[in-house]
Amino acid sequence: MDIVHPGTLNSKAELDFVKAGIRAGAQPWKGEFDRLAASGYATRGPHGLTHVNSQTSDANVSKDDAIASYTQALLWYFTDDETYARRSAAILNSWSKLQEFTAGSDQDRLQAGWIGSVFAPAADIMRGYSNWKPAEVRAFQEMFTRAFYPQLNTASSWNGNVDLTQIDAMMSIAVFNEDEAEFKLGLARLKARSPAYFYLTFDGPRPKPINGDGGDVQKFWANPTRWIDGLNQETCRDNGHHSQFGLGSALHAAEIAWHQGVDVYAEQQLRYTAAMDAGQFLSGTLGGVSRGNNKVSRERFDAWQIRYNHYHNRVGIDLPNTKRLIAAQIRPNAHRAIQNLVYETLTHTDLPRTDSVDP
Repeated sequence: MDIVHPGTLNSKAELDFVKAGIRAGAQPWKGEFDRLAASGYATRGPHGLTHVNSQTSDANVSKDDAIASYTQALLWYFTDDETYARRSAAILNSWSKLQEFTAGSDQDRLQAGWIGSVFAPAADIMRGYSNWKPAEVRAFQEMFTRAFYPQLNTASSWNGNVDLTQIDAMMSIAVFNEDEAEFKLGLARLKARSPAYFYLTFDGPRPKPINGDGGDVQKFWANPTRWIDGLNQETCRDNGHHSQFGLGSALHAAEIAWHQGVDVYAEQQLRYTAAMDAGQFLSGTLGGVSRGNNKVSRERFDAWQIRYNHYHNRVGIDLPNTKRLIAAQIRPNAHRAIQNLVYETLTHTDLPRTDSVDP
């Protein structure tokens, strides 16, 4: 397997397209870039730790540093201003000393997923910065192997968004580390989790079982009243928050695979597009599939452009609910950076069809 860099969430062709849009003053890229440059993450310095207790303030310190490293890596790429490159590299280097996560619970697995999914794309972009020295790159790779692999390589027993977040991190880190075995492990996990998180009636009367569901799929899926295409494992649990993390992380993993020549998107097309375009986010109601509250939270994350860009712009599938959701709710109101869901309106809006999986 020949690893492509940059090749996690962003390819060189895609970054160059966005850079040209910013320089031309085109929207939404210029407006999103200005928002990025004005954020606190654009000036944040390093706060690296040797140990992370994910149940303390360490969680926010590590999360904010991860997002800052990615923010400044993007700003450097788009502006050629070395100030951003130096600062991003300094943040990454400060985290090379991380030894382990210490909470001793699945919260560590989730935290490693959240921040690994952002540190790795930042580091993969920063590979192109000549003053991030080879020894520093190796030290960061070694840190990932030492501190992150133990937390990521065993699936969390919690709800499926955690496993999908872990998979997102595994595959991003595998690209940066040029670790084919880790990449394939992430792909295998994604293949197993996708039918156990996104339901199609084609699957039968109930979704596929998976380790961690307690042997009770009905309960694990929070007791839906109806099993319909597009239902996900957390629709009836918390459709406004965790469902976005689960769907966003799964499609991140598919995007990373795409950049490395593996078409997960096609394999899971019916499943992913049903979940994307089910309509509950747009309508604000679950349509009676839940025994409890059938309202959907209005909290929105910037986690819809990667999936829409692929299935609509690359493949040509009409996704009317997703299109309206992006226009009415995501672009005006979405959180631009939360955990591992960051800046997709900037990086993945209306990308040209230049990237493709080799036939």
